[in-house]
Amino acid sequence: QVHLVESGGGLVQAGGSLRLSCTFSGGAFSMYAMGWFRQAPGKEREFVAVINWSGGIRDYADSVKGRFTISRDSAVKAAYLQMNSLKPEDTAVYYCGAEEGLTISTSVSRYEYWGQGTQVTVSS
Repeated sequence: QVHLVESGGGLVQAGGSLRLSCTFSGGAFSMYAMGWFRQAPGKEREFVAVINWSGGIRDYADSVKGRFTISRDSAVKAAYLQMNSLKPEDTAVYYCGAEEGLTISTSVSRYEYWGQGTQVTVSS
C-alpha cells in the first residue's frame, strides 16, 4: 500500500518562498506520476503541478506557472514543490497524490493515493 506524507508548509509573507516535500513508501516510486493539488476553505481541490515517472514531463496550473517548480528524487523516493513569489491566494492545504502509469493527469479522480496535506498560509 502506497503511503504519502507531506511536509514543509507554514506561514509566510507575500513574496516569500516555501518548499514542500512528499515522501513516498510502500510501492515502486518509479511507476507513479506525482502531483500536487491544493484546497482552500470552501473550494474544491484543484490541480497545481504534476511530474511524470521519469521527471521528463511536467505540467503546471496557469496560476502558478513561472513561480512554482515540481521535482522528484528517485534515490530518496520524494517529490517536491518549490514555491516562490507566494501570494495570499496561494493559501490552502496542499496535497500530494500518486498516479500509477506512464502518463500525467491534472484530474483529482485519476490519483489513487493521497497524503494528509500540509497547510500553507500566505499573509499580505
